[in-house]
Amino acid sequence: MIILGIILLVVGFITGINILWTIGVILLVIGAILWIIGAMGHAVGGRRHYW
Repeated sequence: MIILGIILLVVGFITGINILWTIGVILLVIGAILWIIGAMGHAVGGRRHYW
């Protein structure tokens, strides 16, 4: 999810499409939150680790 967010950020920045930039930021933030929660040892989405 983090990688997809970064890709959308880059594509949105290069092409100037604001919706891709916005979706990329949202995916990047959600991916980072899930990564932090998984790293703390909490189950995310029924999985012990999220990556």
